[in-house]
Amino acid sequence: MRRVFAAVAVLPLLVAGCTSDPGPAPEPTPSSSSPTATPRTARPVPPPENLACYRLDYAAAVAPTSGARAVRCSGRHTSQTYAVGRLDTLVGGHLLAVDSERVQAQVAAACPRQLARFLGGDVADQRLSMLRAVWFTPTVEESDAGADWYRCDVIAVATDERLAGLTGRLGGVLDSAAGLDRYRMCGTARPGTADFVRVICTSDHSWRAIETVNFPDGPYPGAGAARAHGQTPCEDAGRAVAADALNFQWGYEWPTADQWQSGQRYGLCWAPA
Repeated sequence: MRRVFAAVAVLPLLVAGCTSDPGPAPEPTPSSSSPTATPRTARPVPPPENLACYRLDYAAAVAPTSGARAVRCSGRHTSQTYAVGRLDTLVGGHLLAVDSERVQAQVAAACPRQLARFLGGDVADQRLSMLRAVWFTPTVEESDAGADWYRCDVIAVATDERLAGLTGRLGGVLDSAAGLDRYRMCGTARPGTADFVRVICTSDHSWRAIETVNFPDGPYPGAGAARAHGQTPCEDAGRAVAADALNFQWGYEWPTADQWQSGQRYGLCWAPA
């Protein structure tokens, strides 16, 4: 009987949202006109259209604001809006800036939660896919002019810092076997090896993420305990998809302490594709 434990690596975080701090606003440019000149203000920006599509690259997708124009969803695109909401910038009678930590935290909590409902499938299906939430708010200048919306988009990560194209209807896509297969997480080599790169399964791959291992809430158990926690579940998952239940390979990735602190409380099981 030969069973091969194929991975001893930790699980890196994939894109899960935008940066919440766009940095300080630029200093105003001194006007050369008379002291009575009226300063310019941005025009109010209407809320984005829900279910609109955009052609973004990776850098634009993880930026805190977006000026991209919508494109036809039947054409080439890399993001789709799945929710548009209203920011709550009034707290305790005080108006908060759109780029404040508290306002950005609202969006960072709302968009991933709404993505789960939009995509369908169960929690494991969502974690095993390369579909991720990103979000945008108005610029400081647009917010000052009255814009108070936020926009949630879904993207598919093709590989490190590169997006995959989106096709078809994404609402409920993880409820179907075809949708699960198209957007599933795969690897170019055995996890834990130098040649391993995480990719979407429509790209060339030799390993496939097959199951998740959940951890109970609480403090980080330590790397050793986290590693041990997934051994049996991942071996069982590898056996279940193997052609030979007595001779098979399987892999396991577990969260680091930093990832645990950021809220990632699960590991991944892998098997050859």
